[in-house]
Amino acid sequence: MKRNRGEKTKNNKSMNSYRQFLFHIVFCTYERRNTLSKDHHEELYKYLWGVIKNHKGVLYRVNGTDNHVHILCDLNPNILMADLIKDLKVGSNKWMKQSGNFSKFDSWAEGYFAATCSFKDKETIINYIKNQNEHHKKVVFEDEYRALLREHGIEWDEKYIF
Repeated sequence: MKRNRGEKTKNNKSMNSYRQFLFHIVFCTYERRNTLSKDHHEELYKYLWGVIKNHKGVLYRVNGTDNHVHILCDLNPNILMADLIKDLKVGSNKWMKQSGNFSKFDSWAEGYFAATCSFKDKETIINYIKNQNEHHKKVVFEDEYRALLREHGIEWDEKYIF
């Protein structure tokens, strides 16, 4: 658990707040094209980590393939998920194009997946993200994405999913 600083109440007693917001986030490239050069994945992941740190979040794991990224992080309660995703995608889009290391990259696709996770499942999710390349030798991204939506009880309309 993360501990926030004590807050003063009317009668001047300290009140401690505790929270833990663990999120599994996934987003993909435009039309799921294989435009994320493997040679530069680590640089991209470091950039994404920096965005999360700037939002006072904690990155537990980031990994992906040539067409999508998985992130497991703790999100600061003062940050909206939509704002974090926007900054991750817009910032990395600009950075990738300026770096010249992702010459095939056009943009990120619209939308994303984000779900809260139990802290007790943290290591399982870290390992799942860590093993993305092996996982995708058996399962295509589209099937993985649908499975994540099903697992978290998220309803979707197929015409908007991809």
